[in-house]
Order: sequence, then structure tokens, then C-alpha cells
Amino acid sequence: MRLRELREHAEELGFAPQGQVRWLAPGELARTAVKVLLATVFAGYSDKREIQAALDCDLLRAPLLEPDAQEAWIDYVADLGDGFDATSSVAWSLAAEKLTVEDPGGGESIQHRLPRGSLLVLGGDEVYPAASAVAYENRTKGPYRAALPTADDRPLLVALPGNHDWYDGLTSFLRLFTHGRPIGGWQTAQTRSYFAVQLPQRWWLVGLDSQLGTYIDDPQLDYFREHLSRNLQPGDGVIICAAEPTWVETAAGDVDAFNVLHWFDRTIVRTRTNSETGLEEPTGASIRLWLTGDQHHYARYAERLRDDPDDAGATLAPDPRRRQLVTCGLGGAYLASTHRLPPELPLPPKGARMKAKDEPLTFARAQVTYPDVKTSRRLARRIATPWSRQWLPVRNPGFAEVAAGLHAVLWLATSFAFALTEGARRPVGAVRGADAGDLLGFAGVVVGGTAVLLALGWADRLVRAGEHRRPSSATAAVVLQGAAALLVLAVTVAIPWPAEWSGWLVLALCLTVAGVLGAALGSEAFALYILSARAGSAADWQMSGQAVEDHKGFLRLHIGPDADLTVYPLVLDKVCHDWDLVDDPAGGKRPVPAAPLRQRLVEPPFVVAREASTP
Repeated sequence: MRLRELREHAEELGFAPQGQVRWLAPGELARTAVKVLLATVFAGYSDKREIQAALDCDLLRAPLLEPDAQEAWIDYVADLGDGFDATSSVAWSLAAEKLTVEDPGGGESIQHRLPRGSLLVLGGDEVYPAASAVAYENRTKGPYRAALPTADDRPLLVALPGNHDWYDGLTSFLRLFTHGRPIGGWQTAQTRSYFAVQLPQRWWLVGLDSQLGTYIDDPQLDYFREHLSRNLQPGDGVIICAAEPTWVETAAGDVDAFNVLHWFDRTIVRTRTNSETGLEEPTGASIRLWLTGDQHHYARYAERLRDDPDDAGATLAPDPRRRQLVTCGLGGAYLASTHRLPPELPLPPKGARMKAKDEPLTFARAQVTYPDVKTSRRLARRIATPWSRQWLPVRNPGFAEVAAGLHAVLWLATSFAFALTEGARRPVGAVRGADAGDLLGFAGVVVGGTAVLLALGWADRLVRAGEHRRPSSATAAVVLQGAAALLVLAVTVAIPWPAEWSGWLVLALCLTVAGVLGAALGSEAFALYILSARAGSAADWQMSGQAVEDHKGFLRLHIGPDADLTVYPLVLDKVCHDWDLVDDPAGGKRPVPAAPLRQRLVEPPFVVAREASTP
């Protein structure tokens, strides 16, 4: 059965399955904007991380993750808790006792048999569009509990809050993940919104809570100094889970975005304060792998080594010595693009306030991304393709209605201006009596005046900034909507209105025509504006406005007896849209995929050595 039918069984399921969030639907956009504003304003005055300092905490462990174990399997998923089909498909993949996938490296067929992780890491944004107890129940807890109702090995579950988890001040997140309650077969154990897990073979897993990208609070730092820095030994390897890929943001204009993570690496992981002398001393440990979500795609940046070729465009050969920066935010939320990712990242970047004490590192983007660059461009264009099911007004209920209302108002404004140029007393008179020449003359005046204003604004920016800048995205939006409004006016002028019809009737019909045409033309104008954006929120809307449900995935990590860490990036090109209802061991019903899910490796597994000196 489909999602709509599943909703009718909400009482038996114990939760109400939800559809994918439609981010550019006007109602959803307004509600989320208010919550974001409130969270941003009040976060600094109501920081629950400070309160968490009163809670007992320690290193987290699980029966199959004891430090003396020979190996361990770990799952990482981020940006989950969106539409039921996508979120549940990923949850079922994580819950399977074993996955068998083929190596995509070519050559001789190699199969990898990957057992379920003894540790599940939720890497941020566990619910959409904003945190609440009901949203977590319907979008996260319900689907995950249904996918794994029981498990004899009781895998440990740890969660890191992202910006969407912070939109209610972290209240619902703490209730769900820090009280030791199970979520189906997974067992929670953390007592704070951050964590440190001691893993086998001298590996450590660290989850950082940077509260909407601001800073790391003092109680959190004290926790990591006590439970991480104090216990690190030379040669230990550290995996850092962060809420955002700040390393990529450094290339988007914010050169200081990586400062917090760089500072944590330098002062918490690589050094500590000697309790006897009070002096700093090296720990001998190093961060070998950085994991994050937030961007809903898969992308990997590998460290350039000193003995690599000087050619900046050369493909980096697999080498366990390389540190890796991995973004994998494919847990359930809309798919994001990859074709604007920078090819290289110097960290820290030039101009950053926090300078590297040693030589800055350079990371190069791996050839494989998900979606790949070509597919990413193709998918992005669908938001402005009227015959596509992903067209902006089709995927965002209410958008066409808002565009219709806007263009009815714009028709009134343009028709009044047109009437003034024609010497008519009323807009209806101008529309009835004008011809194509009159309209072309009016359009010429409007276009010429707009060009002059744009030129003056451009010149002002040039004088004040001392450099050439492209027109702002807001300017592009206004120009495109203005062009659509002129086209709507032209249609009303071209209609042969009968002379016996009253002016009020013609006005009402003109507004109706403007609304109908404006719904399509206004939506398309806004979609073209989004498609023309190269950065910022508007560029992100190219994919968020489509709410793509397919193309999801997660990471499966393996710490082997040789102490190397192997990362398997797994994806589902198609999520399940057809479900059967079966009896739940705990009572009631639970949804089960009607057909087997097909997972695959998006690239060959890559290996990260615990120590950089490994040959």
C-alpha cells in the first residue's frame, strides 16, 4: 500500500506516516521561517548545553564495542526524519542483519558482506522541518522502531543535533535521545547532546554540538578534556562527527567557517594540559576522518600528501595515510546538488583568523560524488521544467495560488501605468482601446527605465566597492517577474473585449486572466530565477524545491583486526513506495517493504589508517 493508505492505519502503527516536506510551499516556508528566526534570536539566551553540565556523563560503550574487541562495525546516517518512504527505506537498510553488495571498482566481481553496525550514529537533523515531540514520533522514532522492533545485540544509538533539532531549543531532542530509552532494537545511552565513544583498536568517535554553527560551550569542552584528551595515546585515531561541512563553507566565502573544528583538533585532540606541570603536551593522536551531513549528498575530500604529483587536477591514488572529509546527508531529506562543489580545499584557508601552526593541509575532491556532477545539473533543471513532475508549483502546494494573487496585483499596477501613458482615465479603457503598437511603446519605456535604474545601481556599487559585481539575486527575481507581468498585460490587451460588456465585468475577467496566467508564468519566472542562482539560499532551492525522495544512503564503517578503518558508502537509487502491513512483536502493525530494497556502493570502499605514518 502507498503512503496515503498507510496514514489510515496510524492507530495500529503507533505513529502517523508523513510525506516529504515541501520546502517552498508558502505555508511551510512561513512556519519554518518563524521557527528559524526564534531559534536564532533566543539560542544565545537559552543554551541548554550549559544546563547539561549538571548531568552525569561518561564515555559510551556497548557490549560489542569494548576496547579489547578485535573489530567493530559502525553505521552513520544523517539528515533523516523527513518523508516516510525515504526515511523508512534507509532505516530498513540499516536494520538488515547483513547487506551484500558488489564492488563498483570494475574488473573481477567482488562482493562485500556487511553486517549491521553495533553502533548507529545519527549525524544531525534527525527531524524536519523543525523539532517537536510529535514530529520526532511520526518522522523518526516511528519509522526506525518499525524497521528494527527488537534486536538481541541491542546496538548502541548516539545522536548529534543539527540546526533543525535546535529549532525548539533542543527540548525534544534531549527527551528522545538522552533518557536511555530504546528506539526499537537500538538502545540510547548518551545523557548530553554530544558524546565520545571509545572504540576497539584505539579508535575514538566524537560527536560535537556547535549549536547552530556558533561555538563549543565550556561544559562540552570540559567533557572532552576529561574523557577524550586525557585518555588519548600516541597513535590513536579519532573520528569527528560535526553537524555541518564547514570545510566546504570556507570556499563559499566564509573563510572562518572551519575555525571551530580546527581549534578543537589543535587544542583537544592533538594537545592537552599536563595536570602536574600545567603545560601543554602533545597527545600523539590525530583526527583521521571527519563526518558530517547537512548537505544532502555524498562527497569526499582526501588529503593531499607531500609525495603526491604537483598537478592540482590529478586524481589522488587510494592511500590509507590520507585524512578524509566526508559529507553524507542522504538519510531521508531531499537530495542536494554536487555540481558546485569546489575541486580543492586548503585548510585553514588563506585569510582565516585562526592560522595553522604547521603547514596548511590541502584536500582534493574525490572523482565520485552522489549524485554525480552531470546528474546533479540535470536534476536541478527540473524545477524550471513545466512538463516535469518536479516543477516548482507541482511539488509545492500553494505556490501557484500565491503567484496568481501576486500577478493579479501586478496587473492592476501595470495597467494603471499603461493607462497613464495612453491618456486613459481607467485601466479598462486603456486595455480595450490599445493596440500592439501602444503596448510595444509602453514595454519599451518600462524596459528602458529598468535598464537605467539597474545601470545606476551597478555604477553605485562599482564606485563604493571598487570592483565589478554581478546584479543581486533579488534584482534577477524582480526583472523576471516584471517580464511575466508585461506578458500577462499583453494577453489582456490582445483579447477583443465586446463593447457592450461593462467595465467592471472586463476588470473582473482581466484579473481572472491575470491570476490564471500568473500562476503558471509567475511560477516559471521564479523557477528560472532559482535556476540562475549560483550561490546562497536561492541556489539551494533548486533541489529543496523539488523534494526529491529517491537517491538516499548512509555509511557503514569497519574497524578491522589490523586497526585500519574501512568506509563503505552505500546508496539506494530508488526508495520503497509500496508497503505491506505485518504484525508487530510489540503489538499492532508495522510496515514492511513489499519488494526487497537494493543497496549499492557508490564508490569502492576506502581505507583510513589509524596512524598517518602507515605506509
